Amino acid sequence: MDKVVIYTDGACSGNPGPGGWGTILMYNDIKKEISGRNDNTTNNIMEMTAVIEGLKMLKRECEVDIYSDSAYVVNAFNQGWIYNWQKNNWKTAGKDPVKNKELWEELYTLTKKHKVTFLKVKGHADNPYNNRCDELARNAIVGK
Repeated sequence: MDKVVIYTDGACSGNPGPGGWGTILMYNDIKKEISGRNDNTTNNIMEMTAVIEGLKMLKRECEVDIYSDSAYVVNAFNQGWIYNWQKNNWKTAGKDPVKNKELWEELYTLTKKHKVTFLKVKGHADNPYNNRCDELARNAIVGK
C-alpha cells in the first residue's frame, strides 16, 4: 500500500469571515500543493476542508499520515468523538447537534477508504510544512 503524507491548515479572516485552506500532499519524491477559499466561513470549516480536499486527491487506497494543527480535527478521530457522534445520531455528548455534520460525514467516509493516522502538530511553530500550509491558506483568502 502506498504511503502518503498530508499536511493541512485552515485560516479565517474574522470567524466567521473570508477563509482559506492549504494542503500539501507528499508521496515518495513528489510534492503537490493545493488550496482554496470561501467568502463566508469559519476557521474549523477551513481546517476540515483542507483535510477533505487532500484525501479527495488520492486515486487509490493509501496509508495516510495527516498532520494538522487543528485539535478539533485531530481529536475528533484520535479521541473517538466522531464515532460517538455517529452512534448518537450526530449529537454531541450534551445532546446538541454536531456542528458541520455534512463535512464530518464526508471526512469520515474519505477516511474509511484509506488507513489514516491523524497527527497533531504545533501551529505557527518550526514545522516548515505546517507553515507553508498556513501561507497557502492565507494567500487563498486574499486571492494570491
